[in-house]
Amino acid sequence: MIMDDKIQAVLTLYHERMQQERSQPRVEAPGGRDGGHDQRMRSIGPETGQLLNILAKSLKNPTILELGTSFGYSGIWLAEAARAVGGKLITMELHEYKSAYAQQMAQQAGLADWIDFRVGDAVQMINDLSGKVDFVFVDLWKDLYVPCLKAFYPRLNPGAIIVADNMIRPGTEDVKRYGQAIRALPGISSVLLPVGTGIEVSCFEAE
Repeated sequence: MIMDDKIQAVLTLYHERMQQERSQPRVEAPGGRDGGHDQRMRSIGPETGQLLNILAKSLKNPTILELGTSFGYSGIWLAEAARAVGGKLITMELHEYKSAYAQQMAQQAGLADWIDFRVGDAVQMINDLSGKVDFVFVDLWKDLYVPCLKAFYPRLNPGAIIVADNMIRPGTEDVKRYGQAIRALPGISSVLLPVGTGIEVSCFEAE
């Protein structure tokens, strides 16, 4: 997949950081998930990024919702798609320092104008959305998958695509509950794909 030079340079920086992270012992940050000290990226890999990009580009003028900005890697793939098809990305993150890093990288990639960065509680921010969405990427703390699903499901436009990460690895009870919950919703068709750590790709059609 060909990206312009600015985007390619930023993706290279991310890939170097991922490689460094994976070569070092895993150390959990003090304070747990809400402590604001976690520097691990936990990012999707390029295979998942490319698939997100392709799926988002299948839509026209999409409003894309990303749940879990983290350090901004997946947002680069999604924002490039948004720019290509006249859409926009709304990305939500609990921690300001992660969102700030993602904003800096988006600026370097020339994509910041297509991204709306929001910081706070994901479920609350979804409930505060004024419009509907056409694409959702779910990649935040796994116990929030189902609460977020309940929040964004009423806001899906017909034809909306939903992608959830980490469905095979680590494959926790929380993600299993999400898989069951989304398949039980009216108007949803869904498939589990062995891409990256496993992604659930779902499509919403009007009832």
